[in-house]
Amino acid sequence: MPVKMDYSVVVPVFNGEHHIEELFDRIKNVFEKLSVTFEVIFVEDGGTDQSWEIISRLKEQHPDRIIAIRLSKNFGQHNALFCGFGFASGDFIITIDDDLQIPPEEIEKLVDSYKQSEADLVYGYFEKKRHSWFRNLASRFIKKSSKQLMHAPGEGSSFKLIVRDLVQKILSHPQEFVFIDELLLWYTNDISFVKVEHHKRSSGKSGYTGIKLFRLFTNLMVYYTVIPLKIMTWMGVFTSLAAFAFAIFRIYRKMYFKVPMGYTSIIVTILISTGLLLFSMGILGEYLNRIYKVQNKKPPFSIKKILR
Repeated sequence: MPVKMDYSVVVPVFNGEHHIEELFDRIKNVFEKLSVTFEVIFVEDGGTDQSWEIISRLKEQHPDRIIAIRLSKNFGQHNALFCGFGFASGDFIITIDDDLQIPPEEIEKLVDSYKQSEADLVYGYFEKKRHSWFRNLASRFIKKSSKQLMHAPGEGSSFKLIVRDLVQKILSHPQEFVFIDELLLWYTNDISFVKVEHHKRSSGKSGYTGIKLFRLFTNLMVYYTVIPLKIMTWMGVFTSLAAFAFAIFRIYRKMYFKVPMGYTSIIVTILISTGLLLFSMGILGEYLNRIYKVQNKKPPFSIKKILR
């Protein structure tokens, strides 16, 4: 039976061999300073470097402080976090990236913010992110879109503190694509924010490529919103009205000015309507694809090895 902890820190790891040991040492120093019990749950997400070997060695050195989980392949950051949540025993769960761009010492700010607000969820936000310009632009677009379309109270981040009851609620939603922040918003509006530091990456590169960010955005739109369906509906309404008005205009011209209909207007009308139909069918196909995956109960992750 796992020992009850005050804090559980869940770290998704993807090719983070250069930072893992320093990250753990600094997390350990923070909680020893706070005089509380803690555990660190490393979830190795199918990387290609020596991260698992380093995590295994740390587990041998600190058997009571570390839970090591190795996934069978790369499932993505949010799925890895979802996996780690299932092993967390702390009253509070903190998530942090493995690249040290967020200094572990900032954990204390999350803890202090919770003590002041007693919110269900505390986000650390960054005044300026130290990613590449492309990554900053793509991340900003996704966050702004999520905030507007999903009515989020503010900009979330991967650095947050969550009360245990809230984590237990979102664990009841296993599906192929998991977006932790949206699941959290389903259950609470009691959220606070605290400004934290964000440093440049000292080595390696982000696992979020342009393709992965685009895939994240499209999955987010289809799995957690009906925005594409609404767009399709309004496009259909607009096209129908435009086509009806165009038909009335052509009939009027034919009746009063004896103007031949011609083939051009017919071809243009057919091309526009066919294009919209194909576009709409594509959106419906994406939803059917997701429904098929959900019905097949495709798991959000698969564990290869656990070191408790």
